[in-house]
Amino acid sequence: VHLVESGGGVVQPGGSLRLSCAASGFTDFTFSSYAMNWYRRAPGRERGFVAAITRAGDNTVYADSVKGRFTISRDNDKNMMYLQMNSLKLEDTGVYYCNAVRGSRGSWGQGTQVTVSS
Repeated sequence: VHLVESGGGVVQPGGSLRLSCAASGFTDFTFSSYAMNWYRRAPGRERGFVAAITRAGDNTVYADSVKGRFTISRDNDKNMMYLQMNSLKLEDTGVYYCNAVRGSRGSWGQGTQVTVSS
């Protein structure tokens, strides 16, 4: 599975960004067979969980730090996943990664940089 993130950039505190993750390269299973996640690596820190969405998109989970501000979604017809980020804070700065999981197998994208700065 090949994952490509996009939509990162520089934004002021309180602003919004929408990240996208395009998935391709499926062989034995379709995009809808994969649970999807967003992670981020803040400067000087380990990569950490941000949000998750089930295969059908009917359940989501968020890290406490982003709950109420970020929304994860997916479009299985388009093989796409999204992260709508509102009310961005300085501490949201980092590289955001798309992750696809099926059983014990996982794939990662190359990441997209989000910088929140005044």
